[in-house]
Amino acid sequence: MTQGEGGPPLSDELRLSSYDLGGGLLQTDLSVPGIHCAACIRAVEGGLKALEGVENARVNLSTKRVSIKWRGNNVPPFIETLRQTGYAAHLYEDRKEDEDKTLTHLIRALAVAGFGAMNIMLLSVSIWSGADTATRQSFHWVSAFIALPVLAYSGQVFFRSAWTALKARRTNMDVPITIGVSLAFGLSFYDTLTGGKHAYFDASVTLLFFLLIGRTLDHMMREKARVAVRGLMRLAPRGATVLLSDGSQEYRPISEIAPGMRLRINPGDRVGLDSRVVEGRSDIDASIATGESMALPVERGSYLKAGMVNLTGALTVEVTARAEDSFLAEMLRLMEVAEGGAARYRRIADRAAAAYSPLVHSAALLTFLGWMLTSGDWHNAVSVAISVLIITCPCALGLAVPIVQVVAARRLFDGGVLAKDGTALERLAGIDTVIFDKTGTLTLGRPALLTPEAYRPEVLGKAGAIAERSSHPLAKAIAAATSPAQRFGYAPQNVTETPGLGMEASLLGHTYRLGRAEWALTACADATLFGRTVLSEDGRLIATFAFQDRLRPGAKDAVMRLQREGLALGILSGDHEESVRAIAEALGIPAYESGMLPKAKLAHIVALTEAGHKVAMIGDGLNDAPALVAAEVSMAPASAADIGRNAAGFVFLHDSLEAVPAALETARRARQLIRQNFLLAILYNSLALPVAVAGYVTPLVAALAMSVSSLLVIVNALRLGASNTTARKKGEPQLVGPRHDLHVVRSTG
Repeated sequence: MTQGEGGPPLSDELRLSSYDLGGGLLQTDLSVPGIHCAACIRAVEGGLKALEGVENARVNLSTKRVSIKWRGNNVPPFIETLRQTGYAAHLYEDRKEDEDKTLTHLIRALAVAGFGAMNIMLLSVSIWSGADTATRQSFHWVSAFIALPVLAYSGQVFFRSAWTALKARRTNMDVPITIGVSLAFGLSFYDTLTGGKHAYFDASVTLLFFLLIGRTLDHMMREKARVAVRGLMRLAPRGATVLLSDGSQEYRPISEIAPGMRLRINPGDRVGLDSRVVEGRSDIDASIATGESMALPVERGSYLKAGMVNLTGALTVEVTARAEDSFLAEMLRLMEVAEGGAARYRRIADRAAAAYSPLVHSAALLTFLGWMLTSGDWHNAVSVAISVLIITCPCALGLAVPIVQVVAARRLFDGGVLAKDGTALERLAGIDTVIFDKTGTLTLGRPALLTPEAYRPEVLGKAGAIAERSSHPLAKAIAAATSPAQRFGYAPQNVTETPGLGMEASLLGHTYRLGRAEWALTACADATLFGRTVLSEDGRLIATFAFQDRLRPGAKDAVMRLQREGLALGILSGDHEESVRAIAEALGIPAYESGMLPKAKLAHIVALTEAGHKVAMIGDGLNDAPALVAAEVSMAPASAADIGRNAAGFVFLHDSLEAVPAALETARRARQLIRQNFLLAILYNSLALPVAVAGYVTPLVAALAMSVSSLLVIVNALRLGASNTTARKKGEPQLVGPRHDLHVVRSTG
């Protein structure tokens, strides 16, 4: 391996950057920016797997990341092998910036090509209208000087890819594009130099313009799928406050904190490392691990996972694992593995493109040889061969998928569904199984007070006046169940909170407590009250509160529509069995699993996939993110955690769950139109190719015919938006599930 200037040998850098998977198996991650299609994936993975010691190599097309698993004392020559294959590679580093430089370049290239095409077309109108010889030659030279910088700048997108492929002795779709554009310009420039009557600069520039439209649309849809892992990494704090042996405190980076050290975690801080509480009592937002919205009380001896958020009291914790071994790091690894699998999906366009290049090259070459043998006129033979390359240019093929995806994405957005990944539309159309998370997905994740009408108005008014000082979900439920008129006249004083137990306030000369029964009551002999939320007056029981979650609007109708489509349905939830069973029975979903952590959910999705099922995962929590990425396709509500939304291919913006079957309907319609577009492209080439081979079209006519085929594809795609389907809004959400008799735990703020 080579040695970097002023640095260690590259082999040492690669070994140091690799991490041990156990049993002598190592993994190295490389960034390969040049990967952009299925042919690239095959070339990269094939080249790496052929190396001695390499057990597996997997490309993640979304992040341009290659994960290599290998054994041995010597690091295999990964980077040299990829360079010989035609791909530059370097150690993978997480992107710090969100700016998409590739998209910026594509948009600029498209703008330059559009500007050049319009101006050259204007000049061509005069030429083809019968301009005199001097004017024609002048316009040819002006067109040449416009076309040259356009090709030099806008054509880089295709030229670099084609050159890389040819250097590695392989081909891709960009090779015939490059040959056609370059030959059209070269022959036109030759004719301009020699005073020829015809020049086809407009053909080469117009060709680039249409091709760049398809490439830009495709890239825009892909880029939306590349933010899930980066979003998860932002959850990890950069440092924490370490308690030193002399009682002082020192802020240190997470990487410098080792197991056994003690940390101070204040209210509002995110837990940076897996740890155990040694002092203090508080309430923790544990949704990253459980997916449940209820805050959990913690005290001495409780274990915390990295990524959880401290809500109320200050805690002193003892670190139990290093940053690279923490729960958050494990989540990141699970998502990387899952995303690597999902990214292996081969799009319809990639499959069609695999056979395109050899056919077009063969047709153009045979056309050139045939005309040379029959006429002996090399100029005419080249011109006809160029016409063949241009008229069969994959503009329609390149637009067939992205244009339908863009129209479908617009239709979905009008119906309240955001499509983040164009390939997700293709995958959604082919699913046979739908798996739901429970809390926040099938339900709203917002508990409601059960039967508020059963309480006396003054009791509910007092409880509501105290509860409105809190931001805890159960306190909010009590406050929401009371009207301002009921709370009028009750002004609690000296409101305090005991983390993990409840709230205390002075009201009308009495001491009221709202929280856990064993804390709020002077004597709690009834064991059935333990852990339940009560209101007490001077230690005496006044009221007991019970709560239930709410079904998401449209949940029943959505489940029925999916079942009518013949899809298998199931629930995976981190909640307890009783709650999950109640939701499953209410919706008529036969299969469900409860108490599932992120790793278990991921394993379940992977098992279904390996059994041959195409799974759609519908979830909202941080704990759902690995499963959302691993599934064939995934959806999340707008209320989901950031990581859940980033990991999903679709986000529905309304509360109604009918967005799921509505998106499925649109996806299947889009798949139908994509297939029609490919059929149109095939029919066009079947008719146009013989005409071009026979020499009946010039390069300009070929470019115009190619443009017509692209317009046909666009018009066909626009039919998808003709009948818009929206997610229907339903009435009030229905209370469902067992009672949740939980205590109020969050701070009054």
